[in-house]
Amino acid sequence: MTNQPERLAEDRNWIGSTGLDRRRLLAGGAFAAGFAAACRPVSSSAVQTSGEGLKEEAVSIKASDGFAMPAFVARPAAGKAAPIIVVVHEIFGVHEWIRDICRRFAKEGYYAIAPDLFARHGDATKVADFKQLIGTIVSKASDDQVLKDIDATYGWAGSHGGDGRRRGITGFCWGGRTVWLYAAHSKELDAGVAFYGRLISEKTELQPLSVIEQVGALKAPVLGQYGALDKGIPVADVEKMQAALKIAGKSPPDAITVHPGADHGFMADYRPSYNEAAAKAAWAEMLGWFGKYVKA
Repeated sequence: MTNQPERLAEDRNWIGSTGLDRRRLLAGGAFAAGFAAACRPVSSSAVQTSGEGLKEEAVSIKASDGFAMPAFVARPAAGKAAPIIVVVHEIFGVHEWIRDICRRFAKEGYYAIAPDLFARHGDATKVADFKQLIGTIVSKASDDQVLKDIDATYGWAGSHGGDGRRRGITGFCWGGRTVWLYAAHSKELDAGVAFYGRLISEKTELQPLSVIEQVGALKAPVLGQYGALDKGIPVADVEKMQAALKIAGKSPPDAITVHPGADHGFMADYRPSYNEAAAKAAWAEMLGWFGKYVKA
């Protein structure tokens, strides 16, 4: 017997932490239609950010292997080249919430870009079944491919209106794990903010990296944002990561905030997992982090 809590698999954790309360859900319509199939119905707490004063566009980025990778860009419509923030999507791909996160960053003076890192393997926004999504698309995106695609994203953005000398990255769930890995991969990254990304992973041939084992290689300061109630990333895992950061001499500046009362997906205002207090605190802390390490 062990006191270690069960670490739920990615699909089970999303389902377990985002049970649908239909009294809080929208009926649908054009706004809801922009969300991934697995994200519907959409919670009434979903935020729509105005595009006024912004330039938004769907673009194509030539990856290192020649693949034409789709991406979404939101940036200030006027002014000097803005610092680049790469927004790494959840398992659901680049759907309306990810695009809205880009708009929110653009409102703060950043050039935000969300590459579709699953596009080679299928359209994650069209798959409604969690297990099918993980098995046929998410599991096919190798760590090597993802890191190279993000390199290509910064290169493209730096030559299309962004300030390539100032680079930040954030991501959610699957994308949160990617943030930690990219901070260990890139010497040109200035800072990262990882939202509830797995710290201890089961290794596969295509995903051989476990975040906690990459701590010594971190090249940029990362702020982790986690929920105390997350059953896929139990607090015990977070504590192990905090200890590893200290042993490696990475903390400070690297740090992790655990939000009490928050579950997995607490930033996702389009789902019942949304925790307004935690989300607002985490967003403010993230802006401070990027303001210090990226925008300055």
